[in-house]
Amino acid sequence: MFILPGFPRFAAVGAVVALAITAAAIPRGVAGCLEPREIPLVRRNVAPKLEAATRPQPIERGLDRPVIDGIGWVVGIPRKIILWDRRVANHHVSPETEQAIDRYLADNRLDHVKVRINQYAPVSDWRRLRSNTAVAWPYRYTLGALSVAREAVLPGRIFGRDSYNPYTATVHVYSDVPAIAIKQAGHSKDFTRRTYPGTYALVSIVPLLDLWPQAIATGDALAYAERHGDADLAREEYRILYPSYAASLGGVAGDAVAGAAFLPIYAGTVVAGHAVGRWEARQIEDRPGCAGPLADVEPFDAILAGAELPAAGVDGPAEELDAIDAATFLAAAGGSAWTAHDLADDSLTER
Repeated sequence: MFILPGFPRFAAVGAVVALAITAAAIPRGVAGCLEPREIPLVRRNVAPKLEAATRPQPIERGLDRPVIDGIGWVVGIPRKIILWDRRVANHHVSPETEQAIDRYLADNRLDHVKVRINQYAPVSDWRRLRSNTAVAWPYRYTLGALSVAREAVLPGRIFGRDSYNPYTATVHVYSDVPAIAIKQAGHSKDFTRRTYPGTYALVSIVPLLDLWPQAIATGDALAYAERHGDADLAREEYRILYPSYAASLGGVAGDAVAGAAFLPIYAGTVVAGHAVGRWEARQIEDRPGCAGPLADVEPFDAILAGAELPAAGVDGPAEELDAIDAATFLAAAGGSAWTAHDLADDSLTER
């Protein structure tokens, strides 16, 4: 194989540079700020038919398929190495991880979200696609249909990774890592508050822009652990979600350059994500009870007690909804962490 002259030295220098740049950027959260920020669910854009169909059995498990799951475990080795955790894509999800995502969905009243744990069910997903009228039909029957077809042809039990499908409102879980499951559920919470989830889904697949919803869901997962005082979950999230986000960031940065520079940039970014994430996790050990900026904030249900929310799938006047958003943000963040500028940047609603 032909190797460019001086490539080893170039790769080493590139890795060090990428490591230094990312280590400086990640603590403040590149493209969205990886800090604990809970997603305020003051607007619920949910299809009533989909919610009614989901409530009887929100979580389903796939049947035991040792051979298929064994192949999936092998296919998931690169992801295990990147996140440095053998539980990633192990296709053997424990009851503890299932309980973690179940609690998250219940706490956030996400009754319309289906969780498929290591399950292959493209026919059922097609039915959910048709029922999810919260997403406009042009999106559902183009990008949505392609997403279901991809799952049918390239089943997640072998080729997939933990993900959320906004067109079917379904979380797919293949890793026995509660932090990853909660982060994916955080995507469902983010999409639920959007007036135009189909447009948001389209933006979410655009390179570079896709870092934005990832940062939002990661921040919500961190805030969830801190608000509930779960130090173990918080430490796991920093150790797993920081390098996961860094891997996405490294992919974007690496694609921006040509040729041999991709690998050192990508590797350096991932290493930086691990370093910063583990440093943040160690800080939690010094904070008894996982006390954080949102630890004493009361749940949004309590904040909104007595306030009537818009009916499912129906939006009120934009000015009123924006006022509710602002009031809730400021109440939850103590009036200091969020500004009107943040609110405008963190909302994708078409006027």
